[in-house]
Amino acid sequence: MKSLKIPMPIHRLMAALALAVTPAAQAQDYPSVKPITLVVAYPPGGGADAIGRIVAQKLGEGLKQSVVVDNRPGFSGNIGAAYAAKAAPDGYTLLLAPWTTYAINSILFHNKVGYALDKDFAPVSTIGYQPMVLMVNADLPVKSVAELITRSKSPAGSLSYGSTGPGSLEHISGEMFKRATGAELMHVPYRGNGPAVTDLMGGQIQMLFATGPTWAANQTTGRVRALMVTTPERNSAFPSLPTPQEAGVTGFEVRSTYGLLAPAHTPAPVIKRINDEMAKLLQNPEVKEKFRTLGLDAVWSTPQDLGQSIKNDLAKWSQVIQQAGIKAE
Repeated sequence: MKSLKIPMPIHRLMAALALAVTPAAQAQDYPSVKPITLVVAYPPGGGADAIGRIVAQKLGEGLKQSVVVDNRPGFSGNIGAAYAAKAAPDGYTLLLAPWTTYAINSILFHNKVGYALDKDFAPVSTIGYQPMVLMVNADLPVKSVAELITRSKSPAGSLSYGSTGPGSLEHISGEMFKRATGAELMHVPYRGNGPAVTDLMGGQIQMLFATGPTWAANQTTGRVRALMVTTPERNSAFPSLPTPQEAGVTGFEVRSTYGLLAPAHTPAPVIKRINDEMAKLLQNPEVKEKFRTLGLDAVWSTPQDLGQSIKNDLAKWSQVIQQAGIKAE
C-alpha cells in the first residue's frame, strides 16, 4: 500500500519560503524599516566622533536613510563596541571602529571587553589610516629624531614620554620606538590625552606619540614640535613630516586604522549594500578633504580585506605586547 504524502501546512510552507528569501529581501528593502544607528564608542567632540559624523551624514545620503550617531564612551571604547556586538544583525546598527585600538584592547583585557573583535563582528569596509605623530616639547634642543635618540642616551638625557594610559596606542608606540632605536625613555601614563598634552607643553614630559588631530590642534601654539609621522608613507595632512625610514628609524610603524563593522551574522547582501556606498563615500572629494584635516587618509576595502587586516593586527599587536611586557592596569 502506497503511503500518502501529506502536503506541508500552509503556514509552515510560507515560513520556509520567507526564510529562503530573507537575505535577498533584506538587501532589496534595506534600509527602509528605520534609521541606522552608528555607534561611536567615544565622547562627542573627539577625533573618532568627528570621523563618525562625516561618515553618518554621507552614508545616510547614499542609502537615503537617516544615520544617527550614538556616542557610548567608556572603558577605552569597549562599552560601545560590546553594545554594537550584541545588537540585532540586521544592518541597522553599525560600529565606527578604530580597530587598532580594539585589537590592542582585545589582547590586553582578554575576556573583559565583552566582545571578540574577529568573531563578534562582520567587517564592512576600511575607512582610513591615521598616523601617530612624534611630538616633543619646543624647548627640548633637538630638531630631528636622530638628535632625540642621541640626547636620550647622553648624561643630560633623562627623557620621558607620556601616554593616555598603560596599554594605550601612545604607550605601545613609545615602547616600539624604544625597541627600534635603543632610545632610553621613561613612560609616564596619564588619564587621557588632555593632561598629557598639557604636561608636554609645560615641559613635565619631553615627548608624546599623539594622534594627527592632536598635533593639528597644537602645532600653532609654539610649545610643541613634531619630528615625524609613524607610517611608511607621508601623510597628506602633514606632508612636511618625514616617515620613520626618512628619519633614520627602521622596523617601526604605527598607524591608527578606522573601519566600519556590523554585528556578526548580518546578511552578506546587506553588508555589500553598505560597502558599495562606502566605496562612493570614500572617493568623495569633500569627504577626503574633511578627513585630511583630521590627519586621516581615506581608504576603502572589501569586507574580506578588512577581515584579513583585523586578523593581521591581532597577531601583530599580540607579539608587540608580549615582547615589550606591556600589561593593562
